[in-house]
Order: sequence, then structure tokens, then C-alpha cells
Amino acid sequence: MTGIPQIGIALGSLGAIIIFMGLFPGVTGITPGRGVGIVQFTVILVGYTLLHLGALIYVKFAFYAGRPSNLAQQVGIRLTLTGLVFGAMAGFADFLGFGSHLRAEGVEVIFGPLQAIGFVGSFFLASLGILIYALTGPPPDTPAFDEDSEPTPSDEPKQRDENGDC
Repeated sequence: MTGIPQIGIALGSLGAIIIFMGLFPGVTGITPGRGVGIVQFTVILVGYTLLHLGALIYVKFAFYAGRPSNLAQQVGIRLTLTGLVFGAMAGFADFLGFGSHLRAEGVEVIFGPLQAIGFVGSFFLASLGILIYALTGPPPDTPAFDEDSEPTPSDEPKQRDENGDC
């Protein structure tokens, strides 16, 4: 499992590049339109998802490979996925018909400031989930006592003298 953390890094890096391309479409040679459209937001959301999934894969296999997740780590995973869903809901709110700028005849749907606040907030929520996963993992394994080895003086029980003192 030595290559799996590198896959997480690659996914996260690809996600960051896709987010950059979605936020600034002019770097790809596409003429940017007015506002943020549905295709542009979809590209940003795909990059956002890859970034967070890459971070989860990296943390899991770099720090906790071969160990089961504890309850706090499972909460962190679910918080990250909840942040992704909230980000999609906030970004697609107007396109799906429950946002503040509803679709009208001949009027473009715009990505408003409330949607941007919801999307950025969900980004931080998903990032918080990754931090919870990384920081609440099981402690490193302590070395087990080997029965075949000689006990050290600190492992031997202390002998009591006739007064009961050690």
C-alpha cells in the first residue's frame, strides 16, 4: 500500500487544477461569459470533490493504513461528504429552482452571493471533516511484550523486605 497515498495526492492536485480552470476559464482559452454558468460551476464542483476525496485517501493510507476507522473518523468522513452535498445544493440552487434568482423567460440564471457564501461554507465544512478524520485517529501501536525475552529490571516485581517496604 505504498503507492495509495500518492494516488490521493494526485487526485487532490488534479482537483485543485480543475477548480482553478473552473474559476478562471480564460486560462484554457475559453472566452469567459458573464457570471458563473452551470457548466462552469459543474467543473468547479468536480474539482472540489476530487480535492477532498484525494485528501481523505491520503490521510487514510498515509497515517492509518490497515487500521479500522473509529467513530470520530467516521463522523469526519460523513461531514466531508455532507459538505460536498451542501456545496452542490448551494451551487445548483438557482438551476434547480429553489434559489433566490429563479429562472425567468429570456433571463440568465446567475450565481448569486448567497450561493457563493453557501458554497464556501460547505468547502470549510468538508475540510473540517478531513481535519477531524486526521486528528482523531487511533494512537500509534505500542510495542507488545515479548514473552521469550528477558524481563528488564523495571518489569520485575519489587521484592518487599520484612517491614513491607520495597
